[in-house]
Amino acid sequence: MTATALDRTNITSLYRQIATRLREEAMNGAYGAAGKLPSEAQLCARFGVSRVTVRQALGRLEEEGMVERKQGKGTYVAGKRVRHGLDALRSFHDSLVLQGLTPAMRLLSLERATVPAHLRDRFVHADRGCVLLRRLHLVDGEPIALGASYLPRAIETLDADLVARQPNYALLRAIDGKGVAHADVAIRAEAAAGDVARILKIKAGSPLLVMTRTSAFPNGDCCDQSTFHICPDRYEFFASCTFQPGE
Repeated sequence: MTATALDRTNITSLYRQIATRLREEAMNGAYGAAGKLPSEAQLCARFGVSRVTVRQALGRLEEEGMVERKQGKGTYVAGKRVRHGLDALRSFHDSLVLQGLTPAMRLLSLERATVPAHLRDRFVHADRGCVLLRRLHLVDGEPIALGASYLPRAIETLDADLVARQPNYALLRAIDGKGVAHADVAIRAEAAAGDVARILKIKAGSPLLVMTRTSAFPNGDCCDQSTFHICPDRYEFFASCTFQPGE
């Protein structure tokens, strides 16, 4: 990163100068949709100062309410949230892409499973069983959600690299040619269990948002039930609603 010149005639003002630069950049949207500032090491290199000076600058911005510092995760513009709209049918991954983020998925496991009892009467080819796909979703290299999805056995016919990289709805479109036509979504709060907390790199018992999505093909056959355990500190759901007179 190119170094940024500071006025070094007054050493005590260095951290104030850095805070001013970062404040201006934050207000101008320089840190993207996620609002994550560069790491302390990157800021040290950019401004040519010690880590103590950088921490003083960040501390000043935190006191002003301009930034939030998350232990082990970094520094973020205050109030910045990854937003997931509930008024359109799109995958968890695609909702991140649409915000200008560069999300990634890490395949954890893909194994055959029995269709859950509550889905057997409407899951596509339930007699053949299904597959359970588990993936970790990341933004800026940091875990944001853990997804577990029951999908049709036909997923096994797809290229393994495609399964690792593509969101569920793209996979379902690849096996059916039409894709998902309908989905029901439910959201609740839950404390992170030990295994989920370990994968998301948070403390056991930490609060999580849990989104359960049940999707169907145009013919009504259920083709996907996914549960996402989501870190809530930088994530929120929203929906736009239209008032219906008389209701």
